[in-house]
Amino acid sequence: MNFEYRLYPTADQAAEMLAWLDICKRVYNYALAERRDWIASRKCRINACSLKHEYIIPVDTPYPDLHKQSAALTRAKKTNPELKIVDAQVLQQILRQVDGAFVNMQKRGGGFPRFKKRLKSFCFPQFKTNPIGIGTIKLPHFKYVRIVMHRPIPEGFTVKQVRIVKKASGWYAVVAIQSEVVLPTVQPHGFPIGIDVGLNHFVATSEGELVERPKFFVDSQHKLKKLNRRAAKKQKGSKNQLKAFQKVARHHEHVANQRKQYHYAIAHKLCDQAGMLFAESLNIKGMASGMLAKHILDAGWSQFLSILAWVCKRRGVYFAKVSAYGSSQECPECGSEVCKDLSVRMHDCPECDYIAHRDVATSQVVRNRGLAALGIGVREACGGNESTRPKKQEILNREVRMLLAQGQ
Repeated sequence: MNFEYRLYPTADQAAEMLAWLDICKRVYNYALAERRDWIASRKCRINACSLKHEYIIPVDTPYPDLHKQSAALTRAKKTNPELKIVDAQVLQQILRQVDGAFVNMQKRGGGFPRFKKRLKSFCFPQFKTNPIGIGTIKLPHFKYVRIVMHRPIPEGFTVKQVRIVKKASGWYAVVAIQSEVVLPTVQPHGFPIGIDVGLNHFVATSEGELVERPKFFVDSQHKLKKLNRRAAKKQKGSKNQLKAFQKVARHHEHVANQRKQYHYAIAHKLCDQAGMLFAESLNIKGMASGMLAKHILDAGWSQFLSILAWVCKRRGVYFAKVSAYGSSQECPECGSEVCKDLSVRMHDCPECDYIAHRDVATSQVVRNRGLAALGIGVREACGGNESTRPKKQEILNREVRMLLAQGQ
């Protein structure tokens, strides 16, 4: 579990932290380039050379994995004294970060990790004793740094590692704490609710609730454009330009904090209503590559689902994801296929005459699929009612039918 606290280092400490980030960035990029060059040298054709450049690396050179790069880093300190400024364990963590990036690349099957223009954090991986005191935290080399403990470390937890993070608003310490207590796995129980995330409504629940989507980034675009125009008019490389860029970065951080706070509020609200929560397993990365990319990223579906899973685990609510294939084209009442495009916002089943909002019907399908995967009947999970259709939904059906009849 991670707790984040605000740091207030002195001017000398802040300057040293920035120097550490710069050295860590160069170590990261060097280790990344070494691996990329080795892989590129094995891809060249034997009977032809590239017109641009060629990586000439001996055939018997082994792959620069984590252990070989760690040993090379130790040897490099003898010829490059600048590396001795940074704590040895911090640099080893940078090499582990590079190794983890290549492991993730092999799992996802994507492209190579990218070079870092700047690094935002470095990590102290272990502590012999508790580094947190009264209003201070004791870090290697930096000694005592002022910290704001807005919430105490829970009893029975020990500090395992501390990551120092540089944000636009200042310095932060992300403290990783651990306890020997093993939490039991949350078992399915209680009332089930399915949710559907969207752009018209941020969340639609199987109980008919529609939560509006706040447009944090879209609403702040006017101010961001103004700040960016001011920064562009400043003299390049001047202190005034750096101050203007700092205001832009702080506003972006403010928007991100607003979004995260909203996601936590919605996650807790959903956990108050259910013992089981089901959501769709979406390919958000693929969806964010289309024409609605700005709005999808502004909604932050991926962050919300991650926060929802964490909040459910902490509050003892069962959470699972189900397949999203055809969920909007299926009737939650009879299971028949009802084809409709995105412009149709009401679900009207011709087989069973079930009418509901499109997103609500999708969330009910998600709930039914989640319960089916657990081998639980919908009526059994919903309290043994004779019909899975809520009474308010039956009233809505009658009202919609009357309106349709009047319109004809």
